[in-house]
Amino acid sequence: MTDHSKLDREGDIAADYLEELLDIADLDGDIEIGVEADRAAVAIVADDGGDRRLKRLIGRKGEALDSLQELTRLVVQQETGERSRLMLDILGYRDNHRQHIAEIARKAIAEVEETGEPYALRPMNPFERKVVHDVVAQAGLVSDSSGMGQGRHVVISLSEDDFEDEYYETPDSADEVDDLDSPDTVDSADEVVSADSADEVVEGADE
Repeated sequence: MTDHSKLDREGDIAADYLEELLDIADLDGDIEIGVEADRAAVAIVADDGGDRRLKRLIGRKGEALDSLQELTRLVVQQETGERSRLMLDILGYRDNHRQHIAEIARKAIAEVEETGEPYALRPMNPFERKVVHDVVAQAGLVSDSSGMGQGRHVVISLSEDDFEDEYYETPDSADEVDDLDSPDTVDSADEVVSADSADEVVEGADE
């Protein structure tokens, strides 16, 4: 099976799971499947004026979306036996958020180019930091990550010489980038929450 075929299968498994979830939660939405940046990409979409309750699956600051993405990845892992890096989006939330973070990065880049001084952005999650690193690289500048846990953030500079070993830490690890805005990883695929209890994700988003 080719890599593309594997990703297509991941998308199909995820789509089946999400369709069942939508049925259980009595939510209307269409599911789109694709491949982006060498990973399966699944999106729940709705026509203009569609079921606004789908926003409940996004939650505050995308927290419910992150949880649902992790559950979907684990369902895929349970079926394929391999770790999934699938990306889930709902109503274009993640794409819009990516554009917002990219704009923040561009403004910081302009500040660095004007002052010549390193610029530290606010703490961000792995998904957001990955977006910043990509934008900075495209602009020809350098970026590094500093801090621990929820305080981890990106520092943008004109040159790698600006990063002092005793202060700045290494860039985000590959594992962090793979997680891309996911909550803490569940230790085993056996801990996957079935679609029958998916109502909890929807209910939790309202809290």
